[in-house]
Amino acid sequence: MSEPDLYSYLDYRAWLKDWFAAKKAANRRFSHRAFVRMAGKSSPSLLVDVIERRRNLTPSTTEAFCRALKLAAAEASFFTALVHLDQAESPAERNEAWARIAATRRFREARKLEGESFEFLSCWYYPAIHELTKLPDFSADPAWIARSLRPNITVPQARRALSALQEMGLIRVDGDSARQCEGSITTPHEVEGLAVHNYHLGMLQRAQESIDAFEPHQRHFVGLTVAVPDSLVPTLKAELNALQERLLDLCDSAPSPADQVVQVGLHFFPLTESSVKEPQP
Repeated sequence: MSEPDLYSYLDYRAWLKDWFAAKKAANRRFSHRAFVRMAGKSSPSLLVDVIERRRNLTPSTTEAFCRALKLAAAEASFFTALVHLDQAESPAERNEAWARIAATRRFREARKLEGESFEFLSCWYYPAIHELTKLPDFSADPAWIARSLRPNITVPQARRALSALQEMGLIRVDGDSARQCEGSITTPHEVEGLAVHNYHLGMLQRAQESIDAFEPHQRHFVGLTVAVPDSLVPTLKAELNALQERLLDLCDSAPSPADQVVQVGLHFFPLTESSVKEPQP
């Protein structure tokens, strides 16, 4: 049983579990206690506690683990980034850890498509360009794409997005034209929530900017501030989901060709603390 490739993992605990299993298969006498001694730590259950999510790694124990695992400098840096991705306390810190991971060449080679799918959800202009291909006058020229979006993006950003959309199988470019394909988004489950967080945050920022960037006839905002019982929240969500489906059907069945790409926001959020606490699982 060969040791697992660190660069094909996003969950450092899963890698530790597989690494230990490989070591155990090669040497039946190898144990959790033996690993802890190699790390210079005293708790005999440290490794299994980390693998089972009963304990987190600290900066000190991360360094100790890297020594016990005999990781080279680049591997230790990648392992540390995985630890930060798992244990970060804020989306900003998780995004910083992801950036370090995604920039690693061996990770890109092992999980290129998933990395691009994360970009699709994390960068507001990826889905915008995907929809932009429906316009009759669409041009696959990155410069045209960059200046067509509001706000404008850079030409390198447009070129990168165009390439990623093709790699994911979401569009097919033929000369200056492009058409949508039946590709799929396969975001790694370890960062799926972070990608969705980035998507909504980016679109909400675009919504805020649009208040001053566009004339009233070009945009439309509606809002309600109401008091509701917590029991109504699931119904409100269901109604918003149904409205989303209705709007998608209207857009897909429109008899005229598309003229522009728009973002439609359907959302609600609390403005006060609920008097009913979330039920315990």
